[in-house]
Amino acid sequence: MESSIHTIACNNLLVLFAVVTMTGIICSKLSELLKIPDVVLFLIVGIFIGPSVLKFIDISQYQVENQLILTFGSAFILYMGGKEISLKVLKNVKVSVLLLSTLGVVISAFLMQQIIGLTFGVSAMVALLAGSIISSTDPATLVPIFNQIKINKKVSQTVISESAFNDATGSILTSAVLVIILSGKFSLQENMYSLTLMIIIGLVVGLFTGIILLALVNEGPKGIFKDYTPIISIISVIIAYELSTKLGGSGYMSCFVVGIVTGNKQNFKLWLSQKSYDTDCHVVETLGTICRMCIFIILGSQVDLQILAKYFIPSVICVLCFMFIVRPISVIPCTLIDRKAKWKKNEIIFMMWVRETGVIPAALCGIVTAMNVSGSDVISSVVFMTILITLIVQGVTTKFVAKKLGLLLEPNPEEATNREAL
Repeated sequence: MESSIHTIACNNLLVLFAVVTMTGIICSKLSELLKIPDVVLFLIVGIFIGPSVLKFIDISQYQVENQLILTFGSAFILYMGGKEISLKVLKNVKVSVLLLSTLGVVISAFLMQQIIGLTFGVSAMVALLAGSIISSTDPATLVPIFNQIKINKKVSQTVISESAFNDATGSILTSAVLVIILSGKFSLQENMYSLTLMIIIGLVVGLFTGIILLALVNEGPKGIFKDYTPIISIISVIIAYELSTKLGGSGYMSCFVVGIVTGNKQNFKLWLSQKSYDTDCHVVETLGTICRMCIFIILGSQVDLQILAKYFIPSVICVLCFMFIVRPISVIPCTLIDRKAKWKKNEIIFMMWVRETGVIPAALCGIVTAMNVSGSDVISSVVFMTILITLIVQGVTTKFVAKKLGLLLEPNPEEATNREAL
């Protein structure tokens, strides 16, 4: 009897995975035709195939699997975000990126705490938790957008670097607020100490894990596992996350740092063969795509339309305040302080506009919802509307805004001729 129950549960889980991934593939193709971010369709379709409408999937029966998808998925996407960071470009704008991904996140979180608290009438800590979750931007959305839209490298690398770094900061801040809510204790000194410790341990573990495991797949005598590069990449995320968490650090920060090491391996005198590099890229991109599909579709399936309708107007008000008030306020001091970067007015305005919310906030919201934290209905409503509105409005208009601000790079005529010839 027990065996048959487990078999049925296993079969149901396999069907659920097949439905989610097939739905994700269809949405990805539609997004190409409609020219909108795929995660928007993932979310919307997730609602329709979830318990609220068509009841095709219901992840509530699989809490462990749900937690696994959210935790590993967000960690792996942070790893991919780290790989997109160029240390050479980062050197020129490092102060701005550092401020945007730390001070900017904190400013956004605490300003949104005030707005969410006033709009919804929830406790300060619930409002701060919601503000912390949505305070980071999304490399998984921004990277594909900037691959399609060629703009000033200084601006695009800054925005991408900020999105990758602030995902880690937002994750750490969310974890800290969550600990305070669950323990019921607040001590500024203790929490600052814990936060600092989480960051330091996360950085150190990520650095050593990245270098050691990358050395094992290096093109040379020491690269004894170079034929298994994609598997080592996946294992590096798991090891970095688990080891950092066990030592009291930020697992997300560690995964991000491993990604930076992997993406800038030449700086560490490490190299991959072309075969290993190509194989690794294909596997990592494929797994990353699956993670994005699962996170967003499952998040959409967990949306309660009654709660969303109940909090629709205050949620929209919060998102509009976030886009047009909070984001500009967080960008201005971070860019003006960095005199060496010599930011122009049009570049600053563009960075104010581009702040899509995506994968990590979605994953963090899913974790909070699964834990049944007080006020989770308000939090999920705010997070969902923030993701949906910022992705639709800002994601779709990025090229238009860049062109209006004079940041869009015109294609080289010779390159265009060569592409036509090919």
